[in-house]
Amino acid sequence: MDLSKQQQSPNALVGRFIHALENVFLLAIGLFTIAAVGQEILTIIDGRTVALKDLLLMFIYVEVLAMVGVYYDSHQIPITLPLFIAITALSRLVILQGKDQPPVNLLYESGAILLLAVACVVITWRPGGKTGLGEGP
Repeated sequence: MDLSKQQQSPNALVGRFIHALENVFLLAIGLFTIAAVGQEILTIIDGRTVALKDLLLMFIYVEVLAMVGVYYDSHQIPITLPLFIAITALSRLVILQGKDQPPVNLLYESGAILLLAVACVVITWRPGGKTGLGEGP
């Protein structure tokens, strides 16, 4: 047997273990997200009202499911997806923030949204003035 194959074997085993662990955790995230969506739908039905905060929360759940789906399709998670989730979560926070909060909090939260949006543009920037957001090859 080749000596180099014996030395690569533990690395390959560790890599397969980590990949399997990633799949288990992503499956758990997907299942928990689906459960959370179900709970939110039941809460909306029980309350017989749909508020903007409910819709934004559902949108966050959809983005999390999309991120899990993208990973299973491509075995990569584009960095922009978690950034979009963070932008949505911060937007939800701004909308739900009470009027008793100091106005400076609104500036901090808006600044964080702007910073994340700029980060998305910088990360997806392509030469020639195009971004990689949803454009073809």
